[in-house]
Amino acid sequence: MTDIRNNWTHEEVKEIYNLPLLDLVNRASNIHRKYHDSSKMNMNTLISVRTGACSQDCKYCAQSARYNTHVKPEKLSLEQVIEDAKVAKANGVKRVCLSSAGRDGNRDDRFNEMAEMITEVKKLGLEVCCTMGMINKEKAKKLADLGITAVNHNLDTSERHYPSITTTRTYAERLETLANLQEAGISYCSGGILGMGEDDEDRIEMLRTLANQDQHPYNVPLNSLVPVEGTPFYGKDVIDIFEMVRAVATARILMPKTVVAFAAGRTHYSREGQALCFLAGANSIFFGDKLLTVGNVEVNEDQALLETLGMQSTKYHELTTLEN
Repeated sequence: MTDIRNNWTHEEVKEIYNLPLLDLVNRASNIHRKYHDSSKMNMNTLISVRTGACSQDCKYCAQSARYNTHVKPEKLSLEQVIEDAKVAKANGVKRVCLSSAGRDGNRDDRFNEMAEMITEVKKLGLEVCCTMGMINKEKAKKLADLGITAVNHNLDTSERHYPSITTTRTYAERLETLANLQEAGISYCSGGILGMGEDDEDRIEMLRTLANQDQHPYNVPLNSLVPVEGTPFYGKDVIDIFEMVRAVATARILMPKTVVAFAAGRTHYSREGQALCFLAGANSIFFGDKLLTVGNVEVNEDQALLETLGMQSTKYHELTTLEN
């Protein structure tokens, strides 16, 4: 049976997900080494060009205007974005992601603002990715014409559990955006957040939905919920590291060629726990002291861990994982 499939059943994914953990990790690790250099780790960060003041009610997100959190609305000028991109390039970064909070990337003013930033950053000789909410067919084609490298749009969780996460948009709208990006020939990044009250069936179904897209995501970010004070999910217990490992390993088996990112929430876990996720197939991490609005691992800590494990980092400015 070929490793690359787009027709997984729920029962097939469930059988993989529920394997004894060490057997699951071993299977995932072998597939990872078949398709990737296990000594390499993609190091990612981002530029948040528009932060906060989002009209949506996603219960995990500190950027929602509906919640009283530490996040203050902020918008970067084109000049600031270009300057940040120049600094990133000087530090060896090859790809910049521009993140804009909000639901509707189809609004002409928001889209044109992002299009100008994409164009100017590309002039620096950098690849550009973005995340900007919902995208229709027309705007997806325009992004493709601009030469966008990839677009992020997360599913967050399963369709069944989604109404417990947000009520201001539907799962069908999420899937429509992914379909529009694929139709336009754009590589896309899509994943989810663990620890939002979902059960194993929800995690299984989210991963199955991603793996059954016509084209697998080029990147699947898996996040551990960071409960932010002021959001409805503040106070939720952090999920156990072995739950993260199980999700990472399952994603690797279902989508062998995909980059699997262990994204937000890594500060919850020990170096040993993170290393187990790497063994299970995670080959992308986010560095910097902040990931959008939450604390993250310092780059020197990551470099020390990778050196201990005998791994090398590959720098990118990459896709956001916590919103849109």
